[in-house]
Amino acid sequence: MLDDLTQRLESVFQKLRGYGKLTEKNISDSMKEIRRALLEADVNYKIVKDFVAAVQEKSVGQEVLRSVTPGQMIVKIVHSELVKLLGESTTQIKTAGIPPTIVMLAGLQGSGKTTLAGKLGLFFRKKGRHPMLVAADIYRPAAVEQLQVVGKSLDIPVYSEAVKDPLKICSNAIAAARSQNCDMLILDTAGRLHIDDEMMRELEEIKKKVKPHEILFVADGMTGQDAVNTANTFCQRLEFDGIVLTKLDGDTRGGAALSIRAVTGKPVKFISIGEKLDAIEQFYPERMASRILGMGDVVSLVERAQESIDQEKTARLEKKLRKQDFNLEDFFEQLQQIKKMGPLDQLLGMIPGLGAQVKNVKVDDRSLVSIEAIINSMTVQERRNPNILNGSRRRRIAMGSGTSVQDINRLLNQFGQMKKMLKSMNKKPFRGMNKMPFPMG
Repeated sequence: MLDDLTQRLESVFQKLRGYGKLTEKNISDSMKEIRRALLEADVNYKIVKDFVAAVQEKSVGQEVLRSVTPGQMIVKIVHSELVKLLGESTTQIKTAGIPPTIVMLAGLQGSGKTTLAGKLGLFFRKKGRHPMLVAADIYRPAAVEQLQVVGKSLDIPVYSEAVKDPLKICSNAIAAARSQNCDMLILDTAGRLHIDDEMMRELEEIKKKVKPHEILFVADGMTGQDAVNTANTFCQRLEFDGIVLTKLDGDTRGGAALSIRAVTGKPVKFISIGEKLDAIEQFYPERMASRILGMGDVVSLVERAQESIDQEKTARLEKKLRKQDFNLEDFFEQLQQIKKMGPLDQLLGMIPGLGAQVKNVKVDDRSLVSIEAIINSMTVQERRNPNILNGSRRRRIAMGSGTSVQDINRLLNQFGQMKKMLKSMNKKPFRGMNKMPFPMG
């Protein structure tokens, strides 16, 4: 997420930390590099100008120049200003006093509204809500079918009609939601390839008739200033309540994420960070600022773990670890829980201090698939007691898993190292932690 910007800023801070003493001259030089990094990330020019001016003004104060760690003080100042730029606080979705709560999605075609409707439905269902998706995009070919496929995969009801009247579809969906005891309606409205008056009038009519409790503008995070300009136009005509940034896992430069709130005055409420339907997060300005500066995001990592990891299985594993009875079945079970948390490179990037170290390392999630195939090709006896894996058994497992005997040997060696490390940690906690191997290298 915003990797290029993060790397550019990290190089600036690295130079600052290398100075024994900061002066107005080297602070000024660093601010020029920060300005260049933000402009190349396609952040709005006026926002960059104001941001850099605010950072420089605070950085040349006596508190920074006399600080024992002046470089870290500037990082702290940049972090603080980024949080202000991104919105300072998290804004929740408004809910209706009398169900259903109506959430209307608006934006250009291709911004990811239909997929986002499913992601929001899954997000709110995890919060105990009962959502219904509404197929109000009657113009884009197969848009209704796409939403129905998304809804079916999530087991979330989808309301649609054969009529070519989105206003009628949205109005009738309210009664349908109440009859099916759904307390949240998510309207997937039509987008266009560009802003036109007909499109805006249709959205204004839906807003007037249906009276949604929340209107979310869906912005493609990969489009930089184009997304910001589009959001500004939508805001003037539709007066939406919040913003959702999509495709932040792609080759995005970050301009939209850093500019859109300041330009529109509306808060970013969600970010979409992957193609899977559970790849959505509530937007926290402080956490985003930490990620941009390469400082990790432990809170989000813990929240993902709490959602994905089975506490009962974890408790059983802890007992096994204490008895030093950890086998390949337990190892396989842990891999399944890690996979639920998301791509490995995202998880590593959330660990403070580790993001910079792994930025040039190719983290391949397919290696987990190889490990799963190897373990699945073993018998129950072999998984529980890997010591019986002789040459013929390893050849059989390699043929069954589509891997090589060398892959089997590498996995078993790493598993052996892990058991040794866990044994030493059991005697003296945390000793040997830095030797923990990553699966399959």
